Amino acid sequence: MRRLAFLLARTLRQEAPLAALSAGRDSLMAALDGKRVALVGNARALAGQAHGADIDAADLVIRINRAPMPSPASHGRRTDWLALATGIGGAELERIRPGRILWMSHKRKRLPWQVASSPGFYLHPRADFERLRAALGAPPTTGLMMIDLCAASALASLTLYGFDFFASLSLTGSRSAAQVPHDFTAERAFVEALAARDGRVSLRPR
Repeated sequence: MRRLAFLLARTLRQEAPLAALSAGRDSLMAALDGKRVALVGNARALAGQAHGADIDAADLVIRINRAPMPSPASHGRRTDWLALATGIGGAELERIRPGRILWMSHKRKRLPWQVASSPGFYLHPRADFERLRAALGAPPTTGLMMIDLCAASALASLTLYGFDFFASLSLTGSRSAAQVPHDFTAERAFVEALAARDGRVSLRPR
């Protein structure tokens, strides 16, 4: 799809042409199959920890939105996948250098052409967003959508770093929990219940 056609489909909220740009869910699941996955959240507390080597030792490293990496010691260096739900500039993408970008937001009008035309691009289905919103009673964060997506695969393990459900706020902004539209208590309960029933999922630090 040429850029002009993409912009028209995005403006008119035509889902089918946008979805046609996306890799299929089956190929995404296949890429996760058997992998040890590190999913790196943006909690400020992670900057004071030393998980970088463990993160980089995973088979697949997934980061979220603007993917702050203040130190290799705390955050590692690699970014195989970037789970994105916000606009991002070329300079930031050059810094992060993701191998694949997943657009997780249900807000298609925010989807940049640079993202939609990138190799391996994946468009997260709106139905999955709506399912989680109904379960949580609030819009899910990018991190929670990615946790849910990964857990649906046949990965070997999913280790979560930098997830404290906004207790230490975010490295990418100064807003408080009351200023964002998410229910972090519900998200914590969701993740803890998932980890309790699925031994592949773990939260660092425990």
